[in-house]
Amino acid sequence: MSRTTYYTATTLDGFIADEHHSLDWLVTQDIDQAGPMNHNDFIANVGALVMGSSTYQWLLDNHISTGGTWDYQQPAWVLTSRDLRPVDGADIRFARGDIRPVHAAAVEAAGTKDVWVVGGGDLAGQFADHGLLDDLIVSIAPVTLGAGKPLLPRRLDLRLVEVTRNRAFACARYDLAGPRA
Repeated sequence: MSRTTYYTATTLDGFIADEHHSLDWLVTQDIDQAGPMNHNDFIANVGALVMGSSTYQWLLDNHISTGGTWDYQQPAWVLTSRDLRPVDGADIRFARGDIRPVHAAAVEAAGTKDVWVVGGGDLAGQFADHGLLDDLIVSIAPVTLGAGKPLLPRRLDLRLVEVTRNRAFACARYDLAGPRA
């Protein structure tokens, strides 16, 4: 059965990007690309992606525009209220509004594989609000920003399932238990 997972990295003080949407803090950290909870093992079981427009724009500005390629073979939904340009050759679907039909389409496209909520703490929160987020896999970097885009701006109860270390990162997987009263 397909699971919907928010797989991300965060600073120790709980931010996924600084106030300017920069991930400079992340790309300088030491990580073993083949180590515990690594991206390649995770993405091998992903059948569809969902991301917010800021994450998508960051990929365009910092990866695609600098000669990089779209790294995903899976269909990707981008939740946005603005007009964004598609990436040539990529299966990108722009959507607005209610997250539930997007989730249903992503689960159908994923088949037996999982759905990855790529980025946007608020986007992941919207999935959680509707009971559509199954788990959170987070790599915690040894850096603080003091301000920025929060990891998951919701009151939720989580259940720790796994914890490990990947070089500089403390890595944890949590199942969502539900909203916190």
